[in-house]
Amino acid sequence: MLAALNLPSFLWLWRIAAWSMGLSISAYLLLAVTGGWLFVSHRQQGGQLESQLKNQLENQLATPANRPSWLRPLHLFTGGVIVLLVLLLLAVGLVGTFGYYGSLGHSPHLIAGLTVVGLTLLSAWAALRISPERPWARPLHLGVNLALLIGLTAVSWTGWTVVQKYLP
Repeated sequence: MLAALNLPSFLWLWRIAAWSMGLSISAYLLLAVTGGWLFVSHRQQGGQLESQLKNQLENQLATPANRPSWLRPLHLFTGGVIVLLVLLLLAVGLVGTFGYYGSLGHSPHLIAGLTVVGLTLLSAWAALRISPERPWARPLHLGVNLALLIGLTAVSWTGWTVVQKYLP
């Protein structure tokens, strides 16, 4: 049987987790705003997506007139940030739980956390595939992000209950 890690204090770990979770939620909200803006500008660009496929294939880098050129790069950058933050949270959670208990699976937080990691990675994967050649990618990305909202709510709730166990 593996023994718990002999770490002096887990307070630094919880600070990293708290900041990472706060930044993850902030990044999610920024992604929702920029993604909504991208979606609306995409819809206003041509109305019927099917009739616009040829034009988009010929000029994929064109930015619609009503959308700033920095919006898509900001959305992609923020998406990359949330992926890194969620992976950091996964590492902190695994180290903290294993270090404190010597094993994993002491609460529903593990399942909620793994679900959020999976949804985040699936969302990023789908986002990178959005193009006129892959009409399935945008609805998948949007649907996964709605599920991610529920997942982030669940992981926040279960994480709060877990942290209460560690605090004196």
